[in-house]
Amino acid sequence: MANFYTDNKALQYHLRHPLMKQIVALRERDYTQSEKFDYAPLDFEDAMDSYERVLDIIGEVCGDIIAPNAKDVDLEGPHHENGRVRYAKGTEENLKALNQAGLMGITLPRQYGGLNMSSIPYIMAADMVSRADAGFVNVWGLQDCAETINEFASEDQKQRFLPRTCKGETLAMDLTEPDAGSDLQSVMLKATQDEDGTWRLNGVKRFITNGDGDISLVLARSEEGTRDGRGLSMFIYDKRDGGMTVRRIEDKMGIHGSPTCELVFKNAKAELCGDRKLGLIKYVMSLMNGARLGIAAQSVGVSEAAYQEAIAYARSREQFGKAIINFPAVSEMIANIKAKLDASRTLLYECTRFVDMYKSLEAISRERTLAPEERKTMKAYNRLADAFTPLAKGMTSEFCNQNAYDCVQIHGGSGFMRDYACERIYRDARITSIYEGTTQLQVVAAIRHVTTGTYLNQIKEYAGREYSEAVAPMRAKLEAMTALYEETMAKVKAVEDPEYITFHARRLVEMLGHIIMGYLLMGDASQEPDLFMDSAKVYVNMGEAEVARHARFIGAFNPADQAAYMRQ
Repeated sequence: MANFYTDNKALQYHLRHPLMKQIVALRERDYTQSEKFDYAPLDFEDAMDSYERVLDIIGEVCGDIIAPNAKDVDLEGPHHENGRVRYAKGTEENLKALNQAGLMGITLPRQYGGLNMSSIPYIMAADMVSRADAGFVNVWGLQDCAETINEFASEDQKQRFLPRTCKGETLAMDLTEPDAGSDLQSVMLKATQDEDGTWRLNGVKRFITNGDGDISLVLARSEEGTRDGRGLSMFIYDKRDGGMTVRRIEDKMGIHGSPTCELVFKNAKAELCGDRKLGLIKYVMSLMNGARLGIAAQSVGVSEAAYQEAIAYARSREQFGKAIINFPAVSEMIANIKAKLDASRTLLYECTRFVDMYKSLEAISRERTLAPEERKTMKAYNRLADAFTPLAKGMTSEFCNQNAYDCVQIHGGSGFMRDYACERIYRDARITSIYEGTTQLQVVAAIRHVTTGTYLNQIKEYAGREYSEAVAPMRAKLEAMTALYEETMAKVKAVEDPEYITFHARRLVEMLGHIIMGYLLMGDASQEPDLFMDSAKVYVNMGEAEVARHARFIGAFNPADQAAYMRQ
């Protein structure tokens, strides 16, 4: 009987981060929630006990039900029947188990039937579910849509839709179209109003994850004659009302349990969510940031699965009279997988804490006027959340792919066979650096915080903290890496060409990412050396080499040669 929470001390460590006291107090409105709901926590330890109980249950469901179902779900996949989606048998069993355990609506307010927990336990749950089955998390984990409804919909809409989510109905976000992939301002699905004010949707959506969900958020063009983002609004579509059919389910490389659909809307009834014209400008940006954090959690979960499969095989597989883990070439690969996993996870939860702080204060601001210091704090965490979300999504998904690749390599020829889970893990990993914005688009989102100094300022904040003497050599390396980055950035800026900064954006973002993850992992090692010291040493050594490599490339690069990269 496996439990994906109790067998993972790293999750338990990150749940007890010092900032959690402030996060939970904000979430519980200084524990006044207990005056309205007798099951609300009375204090911090009471809340943390609830968090741990929920995570323990999810960990048990993941280990005993979702993970054992993963192979059959991958082979069976969802079915397209009469314009609808029918999940694989294992997917239905997974949903039933989570619903029976009351594990839907983890972050939604209690008045709608939710658990009112912070984003940390929700992201931890997504981390564990992804380790069990990366495809299933796309069915269960679209609770981000419910958060958008909670944040922007009317009270009447919240009362009607959120309790259904908490009772287990599934969600979808219908954004992409055949001619509008990442360029969402090109969305052309039409939203028109009847004389009685009812909205109707007409058009096609493509690559929609869990597209036949019970409740969908649909981005549509409400302003006739427009062709940019200012003409788009967000709508809530209820499958009960009909008017939408699934044209087909995509035949994908991986995440087979997750139905990716092409949808046809024909005069489908829908409700406006929030204000007109703000669909892309405001609501989708909020929705996408939540989804990107979810993909970062998925990436960490897949990295965890890759690590577990790799180390188990390396310990059991013997060649030339000994287990292959005893060969340096293999043990180094496993050490690198573990270091990238631990670095990914520490970045994920740092980012999630920033989101938690910002979102909690923002929610309070809708209830009362924030004090000047509270507003200042909210703005600071908003900036950090905005900077760290693309960094987390980009870095963790790339590491996820690298770890899945190395997992297969450690298995050798066996890893190419479907007999072993690593083959499925490898296929599932590939999408993480593509959907919800490719790694290249995450760099576009991150570069603003490179040029404005958000990342560098946070690095300096990390550098000013106290650490144990045991990590002093790592600290010296990170300080040198930071100095090398500043020197390199100065060379890029000296060219005085915005396009030149854009050209080197990926290298600059990766340099900062390695430094940030190095500091975070070093901090973890300072607190819990038995858990993180080895990974911190391995990761800082790797990061040092990567930062130096990028610095050499940029330092030796002739700006005149940039044209050679643009003529293809």
